[in-house]
Amino acid sequence: MSGFSVPAADGVPPRPGAGGTGAGAGADAGAGAGVPAAGPTGALGPAGGFGPGGHGPGGQGPGSAPGAGPYRAPGAPAPQPFQWLRPSDPERKAPATGRTVLAAVLAGLLSSWLLIDGLGVNLLLCAAVVTVGAGAAARAAGRRPRVWTVLWSALALALLTVPALYEADWPVLLSTVSAVGLASLALHGGRRWSGVLLALPGLLWQLVPGLVWAGRTLRGRRAGKRGQVVPVLKGVLVAVVLLTVFGALFAGADAAMANVLGSLVPSLDLGELPPRAALFVLGLATALGFAHIAAGPRRWDRTAVRPGRARGRLEWALPLAALNLMFGAFVVLQAVVVLGGAEAILERTGMSRSEYARQGFWQLLVVTVLTLVVVALAKRWAPRGTEADRRLVRLLLGALCLLTLVVVAAALGRMWFYVDASGLTTRRLWVLAVEIWLGVVFVLLIVAGLTPSAGWLPRAAVLSAVAAAAVYGLMGPDAMVAEHNVARFERTGQIDLRNVRYLSVDAVPALDRLPGDYRTCALSLVAFNLRADGSAPWYATSLAESRARAILAERPLPDRLSDGENACDRVGMSRDYAFEG
Repeated sequence: MSGFSVPAADGVPPRPGAGGTGAGAGADAGAGAGVPAAGPTGALGPAGGFGPGGHGPGGQGPGSAPGAGPYRAPGAPAPQPFQWLRPSDPERKAPATGRTVLAAVLAGLLSSWLLIDGLGVNLLLCAAVVTVGAGAAARAAGRRPRVWTVLWSALALALLTVPALYEADWPVLLSTVSAVGLASLALHGGRRWSGVLLALPGLLWQLVPGLVWAGRTLRGRRAGKRGQVVPVLKGVLVAVVLLTVFGALFAGADAAMANVLGSLVPSLDLGELPPRAALFVLGLATALGFAHIAAGPRRWDRTAVRPGRARGRLEWALPLAALNLMFGAFVVLQAVVVLGGAEAILERTGMSRSEYARQGFWQLLVVTVLTLVVVALAKRWAPRGTEADRRLVRLLLGALCLLTLVVVAAALGRMWFYVDASGLTTRRLWVLAVEIWLGVVFVLLIVAGLTPSAGWLPRAAVLSAVAAAAVYGLMGPDAMVAEHNVARFERTGQIDLRNVRYLSVDAVPALDRLPGDYRTCALSLVAFNLRADGSAPWYATSLAESRARAILAERPLPDRLSDGENACDRVGMSRDYAFEG
C-alpha cells in the first residue's frame, strides 16, 4: 500500500504482473502504479509467517513456477549472483508549489525561533506546519490519503505529545525518533517487509534531494510568477513594522502584556545566531524532505529481495530440532522451580533473591533476541520443495516460538523478582518494556504461521513497536519509577535513594511524599538543576516541569546542594553512587 493513492493517469506506466492476487502481493491494490506480485520477500517470506516463500497464496507472479524467485518481466536483466537487494524505481515527482515552499520556510523559522529553548509544545507546532507542507505537495501530485496514512500520521502526532508532557531525556528521544520514522512510513506507504522497513528511515536520504527539488522548481518558474513574491514580502515587512511599533507601546502600557510579548519575541543574542541558523536549515530541510516524499515516494515495496538457497530437510531440521529440545528442557526446569518453590532453589544455589533474578534475566533477554534472529534466518533457508517440507517448517518454527514465549515469561518473572527485592529503576523498566514487546512479536509470528494469509505481519510488527514506544513514553517512566519506590517505602520503610535521586522532574510529585531528610536527599539534585536552568518559555516547558516548579515553590528545599548531600548521609545513603541497573 502506498501512503497515498495515485490516480491511474499519473504518468507511471503499469508494470507486467501488476495487481497480483494473494497475500504475498507486493503492493496495495489501490496504489495506482502497477506492482508485480512478489515471490519470496526476505527472512520471513511474502506472508511473513512460517510458510516458506514462493508457495501459498500470492507467493508467485504471473507465469512463475513453484520455487522461482521474484517475477521478472521478459527481457529484463537477471539479478547478479551476489546482488540480493535491488533498489526500487523512483516515482515521478510533482514539482514543488509555492505553498509547499512557504510552509517549509515557515517551518524553518519556527524551528529557529522555538526549538532553541528546548522541547515541548513547540515540537507539535513545527510538526503541524511540516504536515501542511507535505499535504500541499501530495495534493499537487494528485495523491489522496488512505487509511494507513491517517493511522501512521495520528500515531506520529501522539508520540510528539510526550515532550509536552514529560521531561525525561530517553523517552523524549525515543518518541521523537519514532514519530519521524512513522511520518516517513505514512508518506511512503508499504505492506511488505522491504516496503515497511526501508520506508522508516526514508527521510534521511531525502533531506538534500528535497532542497534541490525545491530550488530547481523555483528556478524554473516564470518571471511573472516571481513577481508575485514581491507583494508578499512587502506585506510581511509592513506587518513587522506595525507589530514592532504597537507591541512596544502596549508593552509600555501594561506589565502583563510586556511579559506575554517578552515570552513570544526571541532574544537577539549574537551568540545564538549559529544554533538558530542550524535549526532553521534543519527545519527547512525536514519540511522539504517530507514534501519531496509526498510529491512522489519511492516504492520500496518494489524492492526485490532474492530468497535464500533452500537447504536439505535434514540439514535444516536437525539444528532446529536440537534447539527445540534445549528450550523444552529449560521449560521443564522452570516448571520444577515453580512447583518446588523459589526458596528451595535459592537455598541450593546459595544466591540471594536479587542475585538469582539479576543473573537470569539478562541471559534470557539475549536468548529471546537471538531466537528472533534464528527464526528469521531459518525461514530464509527453509526447505520449500514439497508440502511435507512446508509442514515441517511450520512445526519446528512454531514450536520454537511457543517455547520462546515461556522464556519471555521466565525473564519477566525474574525481573519482577529483582524489582521486588531491590526496587524499580528506569533501566529495569525499559528492559521490561522491551521484553514484553518481544513477546508480542513472537505471538504475531505464531498467529501468522497459523493463518493462510499473513500479509498483515510487517505492518502489525511496526504497529506493535510504535504502540510500545507510545505507551512507554506516555506513562512517564521516571514518574512511574518514583511512584513504585515511594509506595514501597510507605509499605516497608525501605528505599534505595540511588534509584530515584537522579530522576528527572517527572518524579517530583511522587518524591514529594517522602518525609524529612528522605525528601531533601531525593529532590536536592532536581531542585538545584531547576534553579540553574532558569525558567524556559511556555512553549519549551513540559507539564511535568511546571508541576515540579509549583511543588518546590510551595515546599522549597535548601539552596545549597551540600545540604542535600548531608541529608543523604543522615538517612544512610552511601556516597558511592555506583549501583546495579
